[in-house]
Amino acid sequence: MAVARLFDHVFRPTPDLSITFRQTKPKISFSIPRRLAVKTNSNWAVRFGLVEQSPPKSTADMERLVGFLYEDLPHLFDDQGIDRTAYDEGVNFRDPITKHDSIGGYLFNIALLKKLFRPLFDLHWVKQTGPYEITTRWTMVMTFVLLPWKPELVFTGTSVMGVNPETKKFCSHVDYWDSIKKNEYFSFEGLLDVFKQLRIYKTPDLETPKYQMLKRTADYEVRRYNSFIVVETTGNKLSGSTGFNDVAGYIFGKNSTKEKIPMTTPVFTQAFDLDMSKISIQIVLPLEKDLTSLPEPSQEAINLRKVEGGIAAVVKFSGKPTEEIVREKERALRAAVARDGLKPTLGCLLARYNDPGRTWSFVMRNEVLIWLEEFSLD
Repeated sequence: MAVARLFDHVFRPTPDLSITFRQTKPKISFSIPRRLAVKTNSNWAVRFGLVEQSPPKSTADMERLVGFLYEDLPHLFDDQGIDRTAYDEGVNFRDPITKHDSIGGYLFNIALLKKLFRPLFDLHWVKQTGPYEITTRWTMVMTFVLLPWKPELVFTGTSVMGVNPETKKFCSHVDYWDSIKKNEYFSFEGLLDVFKQLRIYKTPDLETPKYQMLKRTADYEVRRYNSFIVVETTGNKLSGSTGFNDVAGYIFGKNSTKEKIPMTTPVFTQAFDLDMSKISIQIVLPLEKDLTSLPEPSQEAINLRKVEGGIAAVVKFSGKPTEEIVREKERALRAAVARDGLKPTLGCLLARYNDPGRTWSFVMRNEVLIWLEEFSLD
């Protein structure tokens, strides 16, 4: 639900507008913000904050409302839409750069996002966090269709939803983004966060490993990768290309059956230790392939391996990925995840999505990934 007010001003829409390596299967958890004040039509105030309160016992069926949100919110941006009868006419909506004070404005905000961004919404969990308060955690991935390069904007965070004790309906909805510190309306930090995501990345239209976005902070993303298969051989350094012709030769037909395999992206180079003394270079194979259906490599130095997937911390950057830049990104990423209490494994990967001979440096997409031992969502 981010960024609607910004593009409301720019485009002036009309009101009728109709987002291995040694991985474990980690647990997942996030902290819940507890800060919200809700005022109902009867001037009865429910306060949610850091100060201990003694509010009256909830008369609303909060368990039913939690179940309702699990069913209703996944329809936020599809043709069915959310059930407006579950909300007060005067529902208050806030995110860092947008606010509305009616159900009409709330629904208009959703319609505008659908029109401009084609959002994909992923609901992680819903929990009661107060007598008249429910918190949800979500990911929203949006493509801004009006810009020629169609940038992808990612927001993750929580929504704290207040329940009117008289009507038993939702009377407030306040969003908190993981990527910024100042979440109160109006947040210039939030506006800057939007503009930063509008930058140009040129990514080839090729198959790539599948992942689910779990969290996006100011410094990195946390993704859960599905398993995938790579063809690999020994490399010499993270930013190097030694061995690439050998693994590329495998997919171009230098294999036991002379089968040509479609190209994918990215090309990975992986360091298996902190000293980066052991490097492999890898090409990801198409997702429909498995180890039993792939032809054998023609060279002994080539290996096929299944990566079991897992949870990774990722930092994205553009430009030519020199060894110095890659090592700097890896050190900064490792420090950031350690600061946030996460446990990174040894080694890292560099993902390169572009042909460096055919792509302008400033639009190249590169990523450094570090696998995490565990990641909590509770």
